[in-house]
Amino acid sequence: MVTFSVHGAPSEYILQEGALNLLESKLLERGLEKVLVVHGKKSWDAAKPYWPLFTKVEYAEHTYSGECSIEEIALVSELVKTEAYDGVIGVGGGKVLDLVKAVCDTTRVQAILIPTLASNCSPWTPISVLYDQSGSFIRYDVYPVCTSLVLIEPNILVAAPVDLFIAGIGDTLAKWYEANVQMAGIENKPVPLQISHYTARQCKDLILEHSEEAIKAVQLGILNDAFIKVAETIIMLGGMVGGFGDHYGRIAGAHSIHNGLTIIEETHHTLHGDKVAYGILVQLVLEEKLAEIEELLPFYRGIGLPVSLTELGIKEVSKELVTKMAKKATINAESIHVIPIGPITAKRVEEAIFELEKKI
Repeated sequence: MVTFSVHGAPSEYILQEGALNLLESKLLERGLEKVLVVHGKKSWDAAKPYWPLFTKVEYAEHTYSGECSIEEIALVSELVKTEAYDGVIGVGGGKVLDLVKAVCDTTRVQAILIPTLASNCSPWTPISVLYDQSGSFIRYDVYPVCTSLVLIEPNILVAAPVDLFIAGIGDTLAKWYEANVQMAGIENKPVPLQISHYTARQCKDLILEHSEEAIKAVQLGILNDAFIKVAETIIMLGGMVGGFGDHYGRIAGAHSIHNGLTIIEETHHTLHGDKVAYGILVQLVLEEKLAEIEELLPFYRGIGLPVSLTELGIKEVSKELVTKMAKKATINAESIHVIPIGPITAKRVEEAIFELEKKI
């Protein structure tokens, strides 16, 4: 029997114009009267025009360091304990929201998440990605309790930088390729895995159908139906794949390639989703699905996703550099090993990378 656990959804999810006007009443419904608001500088600037006036809830702000690191988690957790906050509100992108989820797991208080970017499924999932203070990947932590509330003002999302939105599209496209490679061979799928597999396919189909119009919305700063569809695909459907599929619906080869890239200093400025999107292509080479790469390349090039190491910011693609990256991507703990194609060694990944470089 297939064994897994389901973390289907946050307790409450609301996306609507004027959503932040509901924030204080939603806090009071949860018995939260003293909260800490954790944000980045840019995310707070984006949210402040929509921030409501509180009359009954006391709150303080904390600007995070820029990384969801073990050190930052410890710092904010101590702040929550010392000041006896009964909830933490995260305002920002994936790293801020991951930080808040980690802090709330440590301190056992409720997490309220207000994303300012449609760039990943962090608002939905009870997972944090941990990095060291230099930005290199360490590990993923999965928590037993889901977020209490996700509150989304879509006008904040559509005003965010277009490159972050495109990176979110790339990250979410990987949901299909990383889930399908694990689930396709399971003949008698339990119902939660059927939900996960279906939503993973929806991630691919909706993104390929609506991304072009959604990107136009961001470029113009005006909401349209395509933007809402893609934003909710990134946040909600992307989160549901892992929420219902557990480890079968989470990461595989694309994210391992991302993690390998984090060891290369030249890629530190490159967005998470861009690196994952490139990782999809490497994973498909490993699976010998070259026809699918051909299908994806026009889409990648049309919206500006990277298809080569050069487009990821690496000026000189040397064997030494690729070997270093491949070794990091294939350490024993990496998710690339869930791909059912036999032992995946650093040499196999290195060869796949160079094969992709030649193909491009």
